[in-house]
Amino acid sequence: MARTSLTPTSLSGGDLADPTGTAIDSTLVSNGVVINSADPSRTVLRVANSAGSAKKITIRAGGPDGPAWMGVQGDTDVSVGASGTRWIGPFSEARYIQHGSKMFLDFESGFTGTITVFQVARGL
Repeated sequence: MARTSLTPTSLSGGDLADPTGTAIDSTLVSNGVVINSADPSRTVLRVANSAGSAKKITIRAGGPDGPAWMGVQGDTDVSVGASGTRWIGPFSEARYIQHGSKMFLDFESGFTGTITVFQVARGL
């Protein structure tokens, strides 16, 4: 199945209402997430876990035949505590960028909650 595309919210230094995020449901857990036109060095994730136990989000490393020359270091798993929130990022483009300027994220089975993708504006 195709990954669900998430669009980053711009952090441009102005007044920003707190976005609600995208629900992490069975579709996101099964198919994963793609951030198109990603700039990993300016991407920050806010991941809220509403499950009754800690769950992991995986930031997928780019393949060795693509633009992520440090992708051989592998994926990164981040544990989000039960009923907790983690801010994750920014990331290394050399490790996490996929072909086509994309980032891939996956969730552990049973993960529920929300994810919000932020992109920090240049010059902030």
